[in-house]
Amino acid sequence: MSKFENVTVVKEANIYYDGKVTSRTVEFSDGSVKSLGIMLPGEYIFNTADKEIMEIMSGELEVRLPGEEVFKTLHTPETFEVPSNAAFDLKIKSVTDYCCSYIK
Repeated sequence: MSKFENVTVVKEANIYYDGKVTSRTVEFSDGSVKSLGIMLPGEYIFNTADKEIMEIMSGELEVRLPGEEVFKTLHTPETFEVPSNAAFDLKIKSVTDYCCSYIK
């Protein structure tokens, strides 16, 4: 899906890592939530509360998912899942555009 319709967008940005990772929250009428964001080059660790489905639309990056020992290079566009209450590592090589879906 290339666009979302009939949604509410939270004006205040989610800003992480001194502004190197930013996103906006998108709320849907069915109660589901996504975030749309940009990550600048760097290395980051993120923790999940809910299960997350990360859709990477563009960029060069590597991901190390929970329980894995090595990083995997992603060839965008690509999607990966992270379980709830977990952490994952990212190595962002170029500006990366993403959409994250939160699964309750």
